[in-house]
Amino acid sequence: MHNVSTPRSFSVGSVASQAALALALGAALSIAASGVHAKDAKTEKCFGVALKGQNDCAAGAGTTCAGSSKTDFQGNAWKLVPTGTCEKTASNTSPTGFGQLKEFTAKKS
Repeated sequence: MHNVSTPRSFSVGSVASQAALALALGAALSIAASGVHAKDAKTEKCFGVALKGQNDCAAGAGTTCAGSSKTDFQGNAWKLVPTGTCEKTASNTSPTGFGQLKEFTAKKS
């Protein structure tokens, strides 16, 4: 005689619970992964120094965050740099010619 397994049936509540668990796990993993760019005491956000597509976050309306800057030295996109180096880092678009600690409007060429 062969043992024949009968298919398991899942209730709607059980499937919904599993889906909710999967979504929660996915969100937790996303948050943990984004910690790579967390600001600490040894770094600061520096606007206007990232190259196109290499920003750590913030690149204006319609962007998703990291890697979304559309141009080199974009004034509303920041990169984490060692504390104290931002305003010494060259930026072709900054009014001062150096990175800024706050978002700025790029100067006209």
